[in-house]
Amino acid sequence: MLSVQEAQQAILSGIQRLEPETIDLAEALGRVLAEEVVSDTDLPSFDNSSMDGYAVRAEDVREASPDRPVRLPVCADIPAGHPIDLLLPVGAAARITTGAMLPAGADAVVPVEDTDDGARGASPLPAAVAIHRSLKRGAFVRYVGDDVRRGEKVLISGAIVRPAEIALMAAVGHSRVQVIRRPRVALFATGDELVAPDQLPAPGQIRNVNEQATAALVERYGGVPIRLGIARDRLDAVTEKLVEAIEQRADLIVTSAGVSVGAYDLVKEAVAAHGSIDLWRVRMRPGKPLAFGQYRGVPFFGLPGNPVSAMLTFEQFVRPVLRVLGGFTRWHKPTVGVILLEPIESDGRETYARARVERDGDHWTARLTGGQGSNMLSSLARANALVIVPDGVWQLPAGSAAQAQMLDWPDEIG
Repeated sequence: MLSVQEAQQAILSGIQRLEPETIDLAEALGRVLAEEVVSDTDLPSFDNSSMDGYAVRAEDVREASPDRPVRLPVCADIPAGHPIDLLLPVGAAARITTGAMLPAGADAVVPVEDTDDGARGASPLPAAVAIHRSLKRGAFVRYVGDDVRRGEKVLISGAIVRPAEIALMAAVGHSRVQVIRRPRVALFATGDELVAPDQLPAPGQIRNVNEQATAALVERYGGVPIRLGIARDRLDAVTEKLVEAIEQRADLIVTSAGVSVGAYDLVKEAVAAHGSIDLWRVRMRPGKPLAFGQYRGVPFFGLPGNPVSAMLTFEQFVRPVLRVLGGFTRWHKPTVGVILLEPIESDGRETYARARVERDGDHWTARLTGGQGSNMLSSLARANALVIVPDGVWQLPAGSAAQAQMLDWPDEIG
């Protein structure tokens, strides 16, 4: 059996990012840029005020103070969105709103709080205003190009699009953007015992949990799930689902169950008929029966049937593939050092124990969230982390230090 790290390296060695596509900016959140973004304008594109107040010449208010205010005549009212052709006279002020164009000659803005003008908005323009503070040139002024210059490269290919990147691209004139395409992932579960989640299982039956779980994980990590349903325990039924995955233009095929050594574990045989199984079994707990290969040139994963095993092997192996396909350069799950509040037993395989990690003063602590059986979903639902017991270690006693893989932190933190 391979170690987790050996399996990850073997799997990722043949995975390349997908091709780009051009989409509306509104759809780009969370995607990876496939182009450089260049600004078509200066930001700001004109000198403007950062405050509601009065545009002045700084020299005219050099002696102003609360005790000895300087009184200036008001020559104009300048609202935002209305360009003005005005040369501010020496010794005068112009009322101005946030974002409004600075008149020629003005080189500072006095915030309204530092004047005797307590009324704003639609109030009549005062004939004069008292200034209660001195200002340096440039105070509360946003100058042309302070943020971005026209023709400047503001984002690089490979950047992850967050809300800030959306805002910046909108500001520099990009309503459509080129990003790496989201991977299409065909999913199906195998087994005669499976029924739909809305069906009450009869004796010997279980609900189809894995298809729901893996579809949610695919979406969480940037893929597009293609749900193919349940394949019964017949070779032709499994083959039919694999063919459908190819017809649906899947970039990745993920199945659950049917990859162990039982008489009805038919997935490996169906895949090998028109592909290959390149690795099988990993020194990991839970989740030893893992298959990886390709079917008609499309990468294939066969996950264990137990739901916790399926989800944890997805996290360690399928998630990195999805991230690489989607253009992400970082795929390791973030980890933190923790102090164990109780012992953790292992069987010598690298073990991922469901736990709750919390901050306690200057360190993190970890406590198990319940039973660790590979069928126990409730303990996974209560967990926010997986405490890692290294390969070859049989026990971590209470009070010992360990590494915890954080389930809900973004990969970019790692």
